[in-house]
Amino acid sequence: MSNIMVTDPRFSSAGRPSGRLLEVDDLRVEFRTRDGVAKVINGVTYHVDAGETLAVLGESGSGKSVTAQTIMGILDTPPGFLTGGQIRFHGEDMLEMSAEQRRKIRGTGIAMVFQDALSALNPVFTVGFQIGEQFRIRQGMSRKEAKRRSIELLDQVRIPNARQRVTEYPHQFSGGMRQRVMIAMSLALDPEVLIADEPTTALDVTVQAQIMDLLAELRRERNMGMILITHDLGVVADVSDRIAVMYAGRIVEEANVHELYARPAHPYTLGLLDSIPRIDEKGQELRTIKGLPPSLLRIPSGCPFHPRCPMAQPVCVEKVPPLRRLGPTRGSACHFAEELLQAEELVKP
Repeated sequence: MSNIMVTDPRFSSAGRPSGRLLEVDDLRVEFRTRDGVAKVINGVTYHVDAGETLAVLGESGSGKSVTAQTIMGILDTPPGFLTGGQIRFHGEDMLEMSAEQRRKIRGTGIAMVFQDALSALNPVFTVGFQIGEQFRIRQGMSRKEAKRRSIELLDQVRIPNARQRVTEYPHQFSGGMRQRVMIAMSLALDPEVLIADEPTTALDVTVQAQIMDLLAELRRERNMGMILITHDLGVVADVSDRIAVMYAGRIVEEANVHELYARPAHPYTLGLLDSIPRIDEKGQELRTIKGLPPSLLRIPSGCPFHPRCPMAQPVCVEKVPPLRRLGPTRGSACHFAEELLQAEELVKP
């Protein structure tokens, strides 16, 4: 991009694209199994801009990771089948591109940090070899130059003594350090969008904070767009700009982080927030959302959350609520979103 002028408003001061990077529009994915067809993604729509973090939040099985795999073009087919929608990168529909065109975007345009670093890394190759493979194959670097770049990346993700550790194997790293290796690998080709799928899974709280601080710093330095997939509300609060809440393969609420935490506009989001332990309620029983997420083979009629919802009315059983706009930065797929917001306003001190 050396020929791009930094005065162009589409680009940041670092010469990287600004504005809208990735758009997912009405995405639909189903899994065809012996037991039936599971509607895993049911019309998911979201976007991410340069320099911002979109958190995709929800319980296990809500479709967060499948959406990311579909974006990356790594959905296992069968059993997964894309049945509708668009995925636009810089305005161009990736689903209409050839396999070779999409391969070129992976790594340089969009990269992904997988949630289980031990499974994602190959145990028989050194971490330096695995990071450097991208430079050798995609950029034609020599082994010596690829190793040098791998050391630089390990330094950037704050792995001590990177020059020595580049020759070590994944099992010689702790869980947190393996996750840093995965981040280094995902950043190797300087992507514009980074998808981080549960990047702090199975890590202790201190290491979680370090990993999230690292991702936030790298996002700012590189002006990347980041999609953070998680079920941990504590992780989301400090690093995200916007949040999309998923349930049963749908976006049920979206808002900027301050709006959502202050006044959720969907009963599911309210239940998730209420389930967070509070230090001012020591000894109190933890609140939970009753019931279990629905089977995607048999999604309930109407609003999929109605069997667990304390606000459910007959219309919730009969009619699927669309994701309606409640303001310039937020929307909710609840028939009673306005009433919920009004009730929360009335109880504020």
